[in-house]
Amino acid sequence: MRNNIWKSCSIGRVLSFTPRRGRYTKGQKKALAKLWPIMGIEYQNKPIDFTCEFGRQAPVVLEIGFGMGASLVNTASANPNKNFFGIEIYKPGVGACLAQAQEAQLKNLRLVCHDAVEVLDIMIPLDSLQAVQIFFPDPWQKVRHHKRRIIQESFLKLVLQKLQLGGILHIVSDWKPYVEYVLIEISSIDGYQNQSHNNTWIQRPACRPYTKFEKKGELCGHSIWDLMFQRIK
Repeated sequence: MRNNIWKSCSIGRVLSFTPRRGRYTKGQKKALAKLWPIMGIEYQNKPIDFTCEFGRQAPVVLEIGFGMGASLVNTASANPNKNFFGIEIYKPGVGACLAQAQEAQLKNLRLVCHDAVEVLDIMIPLDSLQAVQIFFPDPWQKVRHHKRRIIQESFLKLVLQKLQLGGILHIVSDWKPYVEYVLIEISSIDGYQNQSHNNTWIQRPACRPYTKFEKKGELCGHSIWDLMFQRIK
């Protein structure tokens, strides 16, 4: 299932989150009750101190819309020298991620369950992120819904401000028209450098976990495109 991580709000900003009502499993409920006080961070109207939250200084990787959390947990487990911060609005997914994180005995993961635009804008300090990951966002295929897409010029500029110099924005999609749209949107922004030699997409990095969504898509004949951009100024 795609990561629907945005919503419409009363301040006139159009976001692309469609609320999903989901049933919690017993394990997800238990994980939320037991582990949220340990790994969860409540939304706050000020920047957070990553060093304080994680109890150490380390590079910070942000994943927006982690779904059920499998790829985020796998990446955090494979990179104990980095801190991982995940944003997801779907509470059963947060519960599932917490349960997996406990099983993997992770100490380098923190989660927030809130609108991702507000978290990125308010809670994430400037120049603080080594990488931002957005895997399989909803492409909102109908033209009248394009305004709800996560990837838009204003959002890309916001991400750029939060990345460190040299930081990476990594986007993955299985819908080529959306990939082409992203390439057009980001090409107009000064400060990003496409990491593809021909300014399109790259081969799947070995460091990116192979997700259930990706496996399902490939079984249906879908291609997968990885886009990677570096902040250069």
